[in-house]
Amino acid sequence: MPDYHDDLRLAHVLADAADAATTGRFKALDLKVETKPDMTPVTEADRAAEEVIRSVLQRARPRDAVLGEEFGSQGQGPRRWVIDPIDGTKNYVRGVPVWATLLALVERGPAGDRPVVGVVSAPALNRRWWAALGAGAYTGRSLTSATRLRVSGVERLEDASFSYSSLTGWEERDRLAGLLQLSRDCWRTRAYGDFWSYMMVAEGSVDMCAEPELSLWDMAAPAIVVQEAGGRFTGLDGRDGPHGQDAAASNGLLHAELLSYVGG
Repeated sequence: MPDYHDDLRLAHVLADAADAATTGRFKALDLKVETKPDMTPVTEADRAAEEVIRSVLQRARPRDAVLGEEFGSQGQGPRRWVIDPIDGTKNYVRGVPVWATLLALVERGPAGDRPVVGVVSAPALNRRWWAALGAGAYTGRSLTSATRLRVSGVERLEDASFSYSSLTGWEERDRLAGLLQLSRDCWRTRAYGDFWSYMMVAEGSVDMCAEPELSLWDMAAPAIVVQEAGGRFTGLDGRDGPHGQDAAASNGLLHAELLSYVGG
């Protein structure tokens, strides 16, 4: 299996640079916020973080392609860095500390593209999570000061905790009834939302989560963290990996039951 240690070290450098760009403008009274064509907000911090990441990649990995939420796709090749400069921009705008920079290295293989490195950095929470293919998933502040992640061992739905982001997307896709029934049948349901739901699955504090509307930059980094922590990350159709426009993640033991409620 290839060694991705150097790529993981670079991903941490990228996350450090992004953290500096985002934390410096968090809760700024003069923060500039615009509305994109898809009616979602974007801030000057989103753009600054992605720009600094791209700048470092241009120097360190000039042959690698890049895909980012704010500036699209650049370059071609079997290796592509996927960037969400601020996952949780609405939280960022309102001063809620639950937001993160998501960074992933995705490689093309015989079975399709797959994330091989992922870093999720949430500086306002003072948390960071990461993983590399075959090397496990970890949380901590640095590669040398980290705790290995492991999903929960909960086997029964009635003992399980489920997290989601919002109800609107499920209602728009006519899947709200399944989500509500799942919330009735499991032990606990909370809308932790966005990247945080997946990271809590990876660290075993939540057992399942799902979202009905996503892009690759929302999923690539969380997917490998969950998988390397021993969990399962699929689309709502059950296909493994971040390949569609939705996602379900679990400790693996509950995945079939989760999909029976929200899949399709």
